[in-house]
Amino acid sequence: MPIQVIEGYRQVEPARRTEGDAVVFDANGVYYQQLNDAIRAAVEAGAKRIVVENANGQRYIGAGLQAKDLTIEVRGTAGNDLAAFMDGPKVEVFGNAQDGVGNTMASGTVVVHGDAGDVLGYGMRGGRVFVRGDVGYRVGIHMKAYEGLVPIVVCGGKARDFFGEYMAGGMLVLLGMNTQFPDDPVAGGFLGTGMHGGVIYVRGAVEPWQCGKEVGVSEAEEADMAALTPVLDEYCASLGLDLAEVLSEPFTRIAPVSHRPYGKLYAYL
Repeated sequence: MPIQVIEGYRQVEPARRTEGDAVVFDANGVYYQQLNDAIRAAVEAGAKRIVVENANGQRYIGAGLQAKDLTIEVRGTAGNDLAAFMDGPKVEVFGNAQDGVGNTMASGTVVVHGDAGDVLGYGMRGGRVFVRGDVGYRVGIHMKAYEGLVPIVVCGGKARDFFGEYMAGGMLVLLGMNTQFPDDPVAGGFLGTGMHGGVIYVRGAVEPWQCGKEVGVSEAEEADMAALTPVLDEYCASLGLDLAEVLSEPFTRIAPVSHRPYGKLYAYL
């Protein structure tokens, strides 16, 4: 029977081997559905550490998995919706990640050693997303927090427009350090547009033109740094970075001025 090819990928199970305590899958040319089916089968069989080699844009890695003692290592480029709806595992990407990392994630940790794309943390409800490099548009859109669930996204490089758009809770951090674009501003325009909860911290200064009308901008104070420093310590430990260097510049705090920024735009009958 001929092997069916979809979107340039083969519909075959990925080659599998074991290395110590790890189950290793070779994703080279394998369609994302077959790769994720193999990962889920390994988890159901009791695997606690999974390595995906030669990843090249396969989507949904780690999506929907619920296991607090599970670690997934991705070597290569992770595709869209990495760790979407994930609850518990740790996913570490030794490369770049595409759009939608941590989409509606409930808990767990994602560490990306390269850059990431758009809409990181969309609707994220808990857990951590740490990115070493640059990120795209609409990072943190609709992030939310509830009681002890506080999502956190830390981006080490620079971001495009609409960082923190419609944010309802949690913490977004932008460092502007490990970037491909040294001459660009740390973020694009419309920072915090529609924001009505949570807090954004930016290392360095933010210009008024960059911010949405719904937020207030101030220098981070002692109480802010007391909350931010442990997060940055965890971030630096995850990526092998120097906390003292990260803290060598002051931070700007961006927070909503109203919990109902568009309240006057609606009519009630």
